[in-house]
Amino acid sequence: MKSKFRHVALFGKYHTMVTGAALESSRRVLDDVAQFVSRIGAEVVMEKGTSEHLGLNLYPTLTMAEIGKQCDLGLVVGGDGTMLGIGRQVAPFGLPLIGINQGRLGFITDIPIEEYAQTLKPMLLGHFEEEQRSMLHAQVWRSKHCVFDAFAMNDVVVNRGATSGMVELRIEVDGRFVATQRADGLIVATPTGSTAYSLSAGGPLMHPNLGGWVIAPIAPHTLSNRPIVLPDTSKISIEIVSGRDASANFDMQSLASLMIGDQITVEQSSHKVRFLHPQGWNYFDTLRKKMHWNEGGV
Repeated sequence: MKSKFRHVALFGKYHTMVTGAALESSRRVLDDVAQFVSRIGAEVVMEKGTSEHLGLNLYPTLTMAEIGKQCDLGLVVGGDGTMLGIGRQVAPFGLPLIGINQGRLGFITDIPIEEYAQTLKPMLLGHFEEEQRSMLHAQVWRSKHCVFDAFAMNDVVVNRGATSGMVELRIEVDGRFVATQRADGLIVATPTGSTAYSLSAGGPLMHPNLGGWVIAPIAPHTLSNRPIVLPDTSKISIEIVSGRDASANFDMQSLASLMIGDQITVEQSSHKVRFLHPQGWNYFDTLRKKMHWNEGGV
């Protein structure tokens, strides 16, 4: 039996400060995965940044754009943060991704590292479930000029300054005024991001196949300001009315400093992220495990 995928790219966790024993462990795991994939008959390449950080020079390397154009599968070894960063970058190329969890949560990197061999083999042979996750496209506008442009798989978060009071935000949906609210901030989350910051702010869990976004205020001044679910065809506009040192985060991995009068627009990206899961995978199994539901039950 031979791999269904001919050209497989490996991505590792390297954007955080990994040193010493942790670095050696990451290097060893990635090398083990690379050898395993090679034995099944696929050509393995390493993402350039991963190779440089981990010192894995035994494999050909490609940039992110080259991987998107030349490879037919990406294996992400890390946590959900790693997958978010990779997913945003390869989505325009339609590259499918498999996540091997070397982090803590594992909502979207769903293969435990200790089980990767027995789980990954049938997937490489063509036995898997595929799903597509929507993304947000956000822009920051200042005096009618776009000063920041980013994508987000989880969420776009507008935050107050660390040492300032609440921010006042004017919210519009599809050009229609919704409300002006004072709060510590505001979250616009995808269904994927509904299990992240939005959940901590009281937002609902949203099935990933649902075509919608959630807007969740962070510690609102008026308690009647509650999370609301909108169609994913909506265009959301958030204007900074008052508040010092506000900022916008995109998946908590990129940051834009905001000024009074700035507008953040959020709409659906034309690109989707492709995930491959083990055969038989379903979303509710993931929720039950990660949310610790039914613990102590029968």
